[in-house]
Amino acid sequence: MRMLLVLMVTCTLHAQTTRPIQIGDFFRMKRIASPALSPDGRWVAYAVTTPDLAGNTSATDLWLSSVDGKTVRQLTTHPAGDRNPVWSPDGKWIAFESTRSGENQIWLISTTGGEARQFTTLSSGASQALWSPDSKQLAFVSEVFPEFSAKPFTESEAYSAKRLKEQSDGKHKAQVFTRLLYRHWDHYVQGKRQHIFVQSVDAGQTRNLTPGDRDAVPTSSTFSGGTDYAFSPDGKELAYTATPLPIHEEAWSTNHDIYTVPVAGGTPKQLTTNPAADGAPRYSPDGKWIAYRAQLRPGYEADRWQLMVVDRSTGVTRSLTASFDASVGSPVWSPDSKRLYFESEERAHTPIFCVSLAGNDMKKIVESKTNHDLHLSSDGSFLVFTRAAAVRPAEIYRAGTDGSGLTPVTRLNDEVFSGLHIPEPESIWYEGEGGTKVQAWLYKPPAFTPATKYPLILMVHGGPQGAWSNGWSYRWNPPLWAAQGYVVIAPNPRGSTGFGQKFTDEISGDWGGKVFVDVMKAVDYAQALPSVDPQRTAAAGASFGGYMVNWILGNAGNRFQALITHDGVYNFESMYGSTDEVWFDEWERGGTPWDKPEEYRRFSPHVYAKNFRTPTLVIHGGLDYRIPYTEAMQLFTALQRQGVPSKFLFFPDENHWVLKPANSELWHTTVFEWLGTYLR
Repeated sequence: MRMLLVLMVTCTLHAQTTRPIQIGDFFRMKRIASPALSPDGRWVAYAVTTPDLAGNTSATDLWLSSVDGKTVRQLTTHPAGDRNPVWSPDGKWIAFESTRSGENQIWLISTTGGEARQFTTLSSGASQALWSPDSKQLAFVSEVFPEFSAKPFTESEAYSAKRLKEQSDGKHKAQVFTRLLYRHWDHYVQGKRQHIFVQSVDAGQTRNLTPGDRDAVPTSSTFSGGTDYAFSPDGKELAYTATPLPIHEEAWSTNHDIYTVPVAGGTPKQLTTNPAADGAPRYSPDGKWIAYRAQLRPGYEADRWQLMVVDRSTGVTRSLTASFDASVGSPVWSPDSKRLYFESEERAHTPIFCVSLAGNDMKKIVESKTNHDLHLSSDGSFLVFTRAAAVRPAEIYRAGTDGSGLTPVTRLNDEVFSGLHIPEPESIWYEGEGGTKVQAWLYKPPAFTPATKYPLILMVHGGPQGAWSNGWSYRWNPPLWAAQGYVVIAPNPRGSTGFGQKFTDEISGDWGGKVFVDVMKAVDYAQALPSVDPQRTAAAGASFGGYMVNWILGNAGNRFQALITHDGVYNFESMYGSTDEVWFDEWERGGTPWDKPEEYRRFSPHVYAKNFRTPTLVIHGGLDYRIPYTEAMQLFTALQRQGVPSKFLFFPDENHWVLKPANSELWHTTVFEWLGTYLR
């Protein structure tokens, strides 16, 4: 009886001292990234970002923690922001990126303390630092003008600095383009290429290892494996991932290949000839193998990534994951060169797996939630990685290589979350189109009571080859939406990743078909719940999710009382002519608009504009070059012209995502006000 009374009192106190999450809590949270394990396995360096709501910016500094989490100290405090720490193999230095001197450059700081010193001084900046095995050289990436890149470094740097100054001081800002991919994601390329340089730590001698009119690392994050180049164990060779040839086809080709080049300088050698994408090379510690990721279907960015190894002595290549129906993440070798570790999506989670050099014997090491940024201790005894859940942002964890002893290394946000009540989502399965089983997450308000009828929010994820996972997001956060008093259903319909490649493939060429049925059946499922009011339902989504909301607008009748579309495609034909990576549209539509005009109209929301009736909030970023903001303008014009209640929230300083703190606050405030207007 006494134990029951204590339990009741404890639960009552807990309920009194916690509250639902609010948007303001997001700006109290510290955001962790880029963990790096020290060579001796005793320390983890990482970046911590703290939002500044008043300044509409964020501050990022480097921190150190012992792997047991007992000792934590801040390593840098510069207001310019420090990112992406990388330990030297001898453990004496940490290289990192910073804009302290204006341009993004590589800096060094001693692990024993003291002030950081600037390492690179290139006029075009530097990023993606990588140490040579002997700690005597650093490789890095810099965007340079290719026409000067084959000259001696001092001469090419002088030419580059002069060109940049002319661009900055010129009377006009006009640009001339002669081929596609002249802009990417949120910036104009300006005729530059990303090359790999090597610079001596002591003497400062610098060499461009990849001169010429070609990028030596992927310019699209779709084909990046984190670090896209690597030193051989003896430090004499470097393997890297080059963008497609011929260069005038790189906007519609996915054919990335791996090359090797002598670190002393010389002619690169092509390692892979697969017509689809190869990338993320990793030398085995014994130097006998190079592991990498490969896709098999040219032009298809969402194809399955297999883990490949090539024998450096024979050139023979084979897949280690041919029987694994999922894409592998960035691979990490074991010290004995007998195994590789990687993360991979699985049914709305991202576990960590292991495979031996024999291949096709995948073993799950760390279960559930979302695990990334994988590192392995030099003695092969434990793993370090980031781990997030739907109800908690990422922290750094460690676990044995058998998955045992899973323990947090950092606890940056324990204080914030100790005062919050965020219910765990429920993973549910329902029948989609044709009876296919579809998974979804169901989120309920913190003060949920079964007797109450709640409004319903359908959230559609982006991609479309993506997923709502058991992971945290600061941009689209279902628990925050549920905390406003809504039941939220977030389905993983056709096209979602982590449910087998066939399931992922089934959206291509069918954006308004089976996936639309899957999405609407999620609504059917949720509206049938006794705690949901079916007459108060809204849908929201970004990117592909924005497209689906636009499709719903013209094809779902009066099923919804309000809609929110962010960065969504409205007109496939205009989208093709203004996006950066046209390979995506050509695969999804089966060709170009002049070859397949019917396919570009078949599932295009603009064709159904006459059916628009539902109040719609339209949101877009001015720096979004993936889905340009003219898509939102066309949609808003169609809504206004027909007298449909609508609002257009435009961020001229944001890309495909809303990243700045004050912009994020305005985004959430506007979204929740819109929902409240039509669902309360």
